[in-house]
Amino acid sequence: METAVIKHVRASVVRGGGADYHDQGEGHWIDDNISTPMSKYPAYRKSRQSFGINVLGTVVVEIDTDGGHYGFAVTTGGEPAAFIIERHLARFLEGRKVTDIELMWDQMYNGTLYYGRRGIVLNAISGVDLALWDLLGQVRQEPVHAMIGGAVRDEIRFYATGARPDLAKEMGFIGGKMALRHGPAQGAEGVRAELQRLEQMRNAVGEDFWLMFDCWMSLDVNYATKLAVAAHEFGLKWIEEALPPDDYWGYAELKKNVPRGMLVTTGEHEATRWGFRLLMEMDCCDLIQPDVGWCGGLTELLKISVPCGCARKARSAAWIKCLQLPLRLHTPEQPICRIPDDGAGSRQGGSDVHTDARRRAGAGWRSVEGFGAG
Repeated sequence: METAVIKHVRASVVRGGGADYHDQGEGHWIDDNISTPMSKYPAYRKSRQSFGINVLGTVVVEIDTDGGHYGFAVTTGGEPAAFIIERHLARFLEGRKVTDIELMWDQMYNGTLYYGRRGIVLNAISGVDLALWDLLGQVRQEPVHAMIGGAVRDEIRFYATGARPDLAKEMGFIGGKMALRHGPAQGAEGVRAELQRLEQMRNAVGEDFWLMFDCWMSLDVNYATKLAVAAHEFGLKWIEEALPPDDYWGYAELKKNVPRGMLVTTGEHEATRWGFRLLMEMDCCDLIQPDVGWCGGLTELLKISVPCGCARKARSAAWIKCLQLPLRLHTPEQPICRIPDDGAGSRQGGSDVHTDARRRAGAGWRSVEGFGAG
């Protein structure tokens, strides 16, 4: 049978949830007094949207073939990423066989190297790569996990991220990760407030349930060390992304400072095999958390996983947190999972990135037109 050939590459921008999970309405915990690198400025401390965390929006990537097959994925990056996809990356795909995924990735990466390497460009490449894997699965009528070697376990354990680990326990998750609310600008008072919250949740969920802090790149080594040492009393399993992602030296120091048995995790804002190699070689963490929608896509994630496995570094559930997109063979009718939050009206968090973003993109939700040359 003749191999399908890519005909069109399209990028659409949609707003509200989707891949841009920070783009939630008023009252959602994800935008409520969370510690950030901008928290040192009082004007930007209360809300992450105040400094523009939600300005870009979700990018929906759609790729179709001459035979009518269709691949789909989402990532973040808004209009800039959509522009890059249609005006630059598309030339490396259109007219190519759907099986040429490695070649297409290599050309997308090297073709953008002079202005890319990370950030929005890697988000764009990741979204295209996920759509390519989805497309190949549609052509072969095979789920992607089978094409990359097949299942190695019958079950996957998940933890939940949110403001209410106690609700996550009731729903059957093995742990709950809370966003840190205080950083160095709040000093010792902030540490005490976090410990009080951690103690309350530990009393609510019991001893065996995982509790973690997501610090979202907002701390320094001194503050993170004080927090980790004090939190050990309440069984904090790990401290996540405590430092800016480029501070490899700080992570190496923090890993030496934390109490025995507590994990240091990072990698959500890291990208490519080279970035993760640096994390491994400098012994920066115990557990890596690449986001497949940001690190370079599934093609690059497979390369990232090899040195991490050799270094005996764990890979958390977060490393597949966007991987549900290329794993589908048919679009599910229901969202994969939604966690109730403690916001206004007990709204559910997140968005159904399968049906909602694809439906809206298919209905013509394009905030930017005319990216493509053709």
